[in-house]
Amino acid sequence: MEPNVFQVIWFVLWGVLWGVYFMLDGFVLGTGFMSGFLAKNDTERRVLINTVGPVWDGNEVWLVTAGGVTFAAFPTTYALMFSNLYTALLLLLFALIVRGVAFEFRGKMDSPGWKSGWDYAITVSSFVPALLFGVAFGNIFKGIPMRNDFVTADFAYDGSLLTLLNPYGLLTGVLFVMLFAVHGSLYAAIKTTGDLSARAAVMAGKLWLPLLVVAVAFLGYSYPATKLYSNYLATPLLTALPAIAVLSLLLIKVFAANGRLHIAFLFSCLTITFVCFTGVAGLFPNLIPSSLDPLSNLTIYNSSSSLYTLKLMAGVALVFVPIVISYKIWVYRIFRGRVSSEDVLADHEAY
Repeated sequence: MEPNVFQVIWFVLWGVLWGVYFMLDGFVLGTGFMSGFLAKNDTERRVLINTVGPVWDGNEVWLVTAGGVTFAAFPTTYALMFSNLYTALLLLLFALIVRGVAFEFRGKMDSPGWKSGWDYAITVSSFVPALLFGVAFGNIFKGIPMRNDFVTADFAYDGSLLTLLNPYGLLTGVLFVMLFAVHGSLYAAIKTTGDLSARAAVMAGKLWLPLLVVAVAFLGYSYPATKLYSNYLATPLLTALPAIAVLSLLLIKVFAANGRLHIAFLFSCLTITFVCFTGVAGLFPNLIPSSLDPLSNLTIYNSSSSLYTLKLMAGVALVFVPIVISYKIWVYRIFRGRVSSEDVLADHEAY
């Protein structure tokens, strides 16, 4: 079956939205769970929190949009994810909620125990989403054990939460954690000052080699564990996507070693985005492949909305997406400066 152009457009946009979300919230998650390793005292923790404080909630817009696109453009896929994978997604959402609460509540009481508890909450609630997002996408790349009941036209999930914790899913989870750890460390290095900035830059350098090892393992294991390479073998031009991801990963090390941290951070953004693009391009035309029966794959053909709905959504996106992008550019421009210990000590309204 040939897809109509709007099914392809929304598949591409679905992948782009996830890539942009991981790029933006990746440094917030990474800064969050790396803060315990980078900060030596309460003031430095406040500095790190204030580097992400003005932008973290705005980054969640891309997560909501990615989920909204899944719901509106591919409702059958959304229904399977939020019914049969309910427990995993609920854990993910709870972690994101706790993270936001922890940012806001940490400074409400001047008590070491109170702050320590919320610091722990920030670390855990930043680490868990990073891991779970990776496990989720690893299982999507691998294929989820589901069957299509052709009598009732329902997709049944033949697994549990533990089914998702397979070696390939966990490896992808570790890949996401390492990507975000380097991403967050580089962000902390360019947004802070003094010893904290220097420690963050050193940490990013130390984490790069383990990230490279995990990335190589992921690429190697993807061949026997998934069918992602099928599209690349059929359309060699697509190999530009993983090539850009690999090149960007290598350039992180080159520019970080030369002290050009802003450029290293930009290549970290590219690495995360194109890792996502690589996986999504390998999936096409599937959204969630079945590991049990190829006929049970959820694709852009059997899970999309009507052509009228896709056209209407395209019109709405053309109007509102540029507005959201313009707003985000404005926010990042306003808060482009570094945050110092003196800033947070002088500003009682800071986190």
